Formats: sequence, structure tokens, C-alpha cells
Amino acid sequence: MFRRPILTSLIALLFVAPCFGQEWARKMFKETEHDFGTVARGAKAEHRFVFENIYLEDVHIANVYSSCTCTSVRVENPTIRTYEQGAIIARFNTDSFLGQRGATITVVIDKPYPAEIQLQDRGFIRGDVVVEPGSVQVGSIDQGVGADQNVTVSYNGGGNWQIVGVKSSNPRITAQVVPVPSSDGQVSYALKVHVDKNAPAGYLNDHLMLVTNDAAGTQIPVEVEGRVIPGITVSPAALFMGVVQPGQKVTKQLVVKSKKPFKILGVSCDDKAFQFDTSKETAAKELHLIPVTFLAGADAGKIVKTIKIKTDQGEMTPELAAYAVIAAAQ
Repeated sequence: MFRRPILTSLIALLFVAPCFGQEWARKMFKETEHDFGTVARGAKAEHRFVFENIYLEDVHIANVYSSCTCTSVRVENPTIRTYEQGAIIARFNTDSFLGQRGATITVVIDKPYPAEIQLQDRGFIRGDVVVEPGSVQVGSIDQGVGADQNVTVSYNGGGNWQIVGVKSSNPRITAQVVPVPSSDGQVSYALKVHVDKNAPAGYLNDHLMLVTNDAAGTQIPVEVEGRVIPGITVSPAALFMGVVQPGQKVTKQLVVKSKKPFKILGVSCDDKAFQFDTSKETAAKELHLIPVTFLAGADAGKIVKTIKIKTDQGEMTPELAAYAVIAAAQ
């Protein structure tokens, strides 16, 4: 059964009204179009079409394909459970194509009901600007350390072409361009990228925009990718307690670990329906197991809360989302 406010009658309509039947699937996607803009030849250009399963049934992506080989596609997670997120990854093949390109991406769903959704991407691939390698890969960085990485940006179009500035989508990522010697009329720059030591833990998937002196004011995007590894990690990253009946009690487990021994000083949540047992985790060690118990209340609906874990490692305090679905009383 679909979760309210979508009525049970929708199930029957899925089989008699094809257009309406696709709409339930389309509602899961945050966006269905993406414009890569103007990108350099060889530059990495990927976009995640994110979707969330807002229903109680599991959603399964059976297939995904592109109308043009200028875009390669893949599914990040084919099976999505209640309130989990997945993504369709669209990769613009800038190393094989030039000029204005675009594709229609078809997503085929077979569960819980058959549906197809069309996504669109487009962009212009410049042949006179080359980024080598195609993106800034900073790799895995320990939190509090920072990192530096360089790539080369070259222009082969002649004239007085220049990069006059760099814009960053992340205040913790800065960059500068430095001219480097070149020959045969080529203009080359070293793009020097710095990730600040205060960057928060998590994945880096950001863009630098190279501002040029093109008459059209063209800006060239360069992707920055990597991961800042926290000193203390929690698994799972988001804790789903399940679909429960009013008054039902359910217990699941958190795994908290680090590269060096540490102590759990306390676990808290602003909802007393979540309870934690840390009685066996008083000693300093590299791995702690924390049972989390949720007692469902009488009101049906989705519960979303934040769990905070206090340790003896100062500012490195892990947090994670905890959620549950309380079903309507039968």
C-alpha cells in the first residue's frame, strides 16, 4: 500500500491510466533535466539524477539507457527501500564528442509497478580547451589535514585567450591558476587546488568555474572529487528502524569505530522514543557496538530525528539521521 496522502485507489489507476501511472514514479525525482553548460574536451562531466523512494514498497530499477552515445548512464543503487535515495549517473563523454550534444535517458522501473521516466541532459563540448586529467582527484583525506592537487588547462584556439579568475562552489576549496611555458601557440595553465584542513567529513563533489576573457563570457567547469575521512565513523550512516505498528518496540545496532582507541561518553536524541544502551562500552577501544531501541507511539507517520554520539575526541562528534515509519493502526 502506498503511504498517505496517496490513496489506495491509486493502485487500481496505475493499470487503467498509463499517463497517471507514470506520475507516481516521476514524483521520486528531484529533477529530470540537467544542462552541463560549456565543458572542456576531456573534462569529467557527471550528474547525479537523485531520486527518493517515498513509498512503503521497494522500488527496483530494471534498466536505464541513453538515446545518444555522447552520454553514458548507470544506476547507483538498483533497489531502493522506503525513504532511501538512489541516483541515475549521467556521464557526458567529452573525450569522444565535440559541439552541442544532448540525450534522453530512459529509466525503466519494474517494481512495485511498471513505469518509465525520461531524463534529459545537454551541453556544449569545446574542442579548443583541454583539461588534463579530466578532474581534480584529491583522493581520501583525513579530517583536519587538508590536501593539494594540480591539473593542467590548455587552449589551442589562438589569440589572446586567458583565464582571468576561478570561482569555487565550496568555501573550503580554493584554487589559483599559474601560467606555464607552452609552444606552438598553445596557452597553458596549472590549476592549483587546495582543500582546507577544516573541510567537514564527507564526500567532495564540487565544481570550480574557470572565468575566461572570451567575448561571450564563457566559464569552464572543472570537477573536484574526493572524500574527507572523519576520525570516527558510524555505520550505518542513516539508521532506519523500519515500518512498525503503534506500540511496537524494535532494536538495531550502531557500529562506531576509529583508527585509534576512544571512549563513548554518551549518546543522545531529542526524542525519548529512541533509547541507547552504552553500559558495555565504557572502555577505550577502536570499535563500539551501540544498541538503539525505538518505541513507536500511537500516531501514524514518519519519524525523523538526529542521533549525536559524544566521545572523548573533542570536536569529532559523529551525528546521523534516525527514522522510522509508524503504520496506521489496523
